[in-house]
Amino acid sequence: MENTYSDLIKQTFNFPQEGFRIEDNELYFHDINLMSIIKQYKTPLKLTYLPKISSQIQKAKKLFNVAMAKADYKGKYTYCYCTKSSHFSFVTDEVLKNEDVHIETSSAFDIPIVKELYKEGKITKETYIICNGFKRPTYKQYITELINQGFNIIPVLDNKEEIDHYNRYARKKFQIGIRIAAEEEPTFEFYTSRLGIRYRDIVDFYKEKIHKNPKVQLKMLHFFINTGIRDAIYYWTELAKCLKVYYQLKKICPSLDSLNIGGGLPIRNSLGFEFDYEYLIEEVISQIKSFCVQNEIPEPNIFTEFGSFTVGESGAAIYSVLDKKWQNDRELWYMIDSSFITTLPDTWGINQRFIMLGINHWDHEYQRVSLGGLTCDSLDYYNSELHSNEVYLPKFNYKEDEPLYIGFFHTGAYQESLGGYGGIQHCLIPAPKHVIIDKTEDGEITTRLFAKEQSYKSMLKVLGY
Repeated sequence: MENTYSDLIKQTFNFPQEGFRIEDNELYFHDINLMSIIKQYKTPLKLTYLPKISSQIQKAKKLFNVAMAKADYKGKYTYCYCTKSSHFSFVTDEVLKNEDVHIETSSAFDIPIVKELYKEGKITKETYIICNGFKRPTYKQYITELINQGFNIIPVLDNKEEIDHYNRYARKKFQIGIRIAAEEEPTFEFYTSRLGIRYRDIVDFYKEKIHKNPKVQLKMLHFFINTGIRDAIYYWTELAKCLKVYYQLKKICPSLDSLNIGGGLPIRNSLGFEFDYEYLIEEVISQIKSFCVQNEIPEPNIFTEFGSFTVGESGAAIYSVLDKKWQNDRELWYMIDSSFITTLPDTWGINQRFIMLGINHWDHEYQRVSLGGLTCDSLDYYNSELHSNEVYLPKFNYKEDEPLYIGFFHTGAYQESLGGYGGIQHCLIPAPKHVIIDKTEDGEITTRLFAKEQSYKSMLKVLGY
């Protein structure tokens, strides 16, 4: 058996594969020569490949529309982008380049973004704005303003008192959704989600507050569980319970015509990732269809709110190895030029694994290593992959060879917001530069610098110096 890094990857995985290939012993990501990006912009850096966002949107639309056609499903499918996964303008711009794409919000501070998108002509008043989350007064005020301005906004009630504000201040008839407080997975520390209204309270709440209210129409029942859409008994059990509530409401509420199943489609976080999207979506649609036929009610329109699925696979973080440190007979550390805690907080906070690969030196031998970040925190490290309890990377001679560069891929969702983009990071490690990569209609790759590496001056300003 050969022992080069290239041989290791090819013997361990089906490689090359979608989004990854090797040319001249260097890694290409979506046909982008990463070494040319590194030479132009230097490390550490983050990058976003915009075309992947649109391809994910089209993939989801195709999956649902094909599944509906196969099942002779009468309802329609609506794709919403979950803005909290990445609020950056270049992301929302790419999302909204696609036809019939709508928006889901989670806080009051999303609404000024919605207004700006409308001002720029990127959305219309027909665009669905699905408003989730527990709503403080400002959020409810903003929602009411959009109702009064004629936007197609649907506040999804998180508690029974929320509707009182819209009743009092909305000057127009408006639509609402109700979120079900689903039971959590048995491994959770609590039984029921803190979000939404309890199953057993929903029908009585509808009768009391909505049924005879000429100002309000219940349009949507919202169902979401933290594990996302999975082929597991837990998911199918919760979906069945949701459908029973939908049926009970539909019998007394003609305006109810939509079921929002939230987000949660997984993305590739390993080269060994295997997931049958087609089967799972077809099974979801089939079960909803069968329930409706059995109970003689129309199939609901299906809404989804995909966030990580939309943007996750578009992102990457690239570092260089600054030094090698043998700390004992077995533990070799590669020290990177940034921090995992600050740039990939999910690896530290929830032990999230991403696709991690060397970018150059694929013709070198490999060795087992641990990756260390620059902060003084003992938890600022990365030393295991989903398929293995170890990390392997090419050997290199720091004095003789070109530096070793490594990449973490499919990191496009949540990392900037969780890491406090633009603020103060642990040990004042600066946020890396961010490069946007696009493709012209002729297939030419273009790059632009969205943000420089964070400066000490911006940090001092935040700190009050």
